[in-house]
Amino acid sequence: MIALIYAHPHPTRSRANRVLLDAVCELPSVTVHSLYDRYPDFDIDVAAERRLLLESQLIVWQHPIMWYSAPALQKLWFDTVLANGWATGDGGTALVGKSCLWVTTTGGPSDTYTPQGAHRFPFSAFTPAIEMTARYCGMHWLPPLVVHGAHEIDKLALHQCAAEYRQRLLNFVAAGEDG
Repeated sequence: MIALIYAHPHPTRSRANRVLLDAVCELPSVTVHSLYDRYPDFDIDVAAERRLLLESQLIVWQHPIMWYSAPALQKLWFDTVLANGWATGDGGTALVGKSCLWVTTTGGPSDTYTPQGAHRFPFSAFTPAIEMTARYCGMHWLPPLVVHGAHEIDKLALHQCAAEYRQRLLNFVAAGEDG
């Protein structure tokens, strides 16, 4: 019911994404597709990825922010899996009505995403490309889960974010069972 597309190019070095992933990967309704584990050569099995998406009601894109966007393999996944005629354009209705949750981490704390901060813009200025990818495919965009300062976030705060993530997925499943 939930396809979690995980794209971290250095998963063994990721403290925050690992904690987030660990909080949800054992849920019975979640299927984790770790793109960098599955496709180290960047040769994506488009048919397999599409089958997973068709079987799912919620699609989660989890990755760190890299140069204000998704990592390279996630971007390639968008380009090949969500192609015109399948997810967009004429006949591209495969994902219409499904939900999309973006779970992402940033290296900088939230105060670096201000006019005075290092990134000079609020984080919301960097979200439209990912949001519109989902919306262009006809998916329902859910409020994203953003964990700022992934390198320095304290353990308690990180585990609270992971618990929120887990609860959001459990709530989605429960709502589907009720509906």
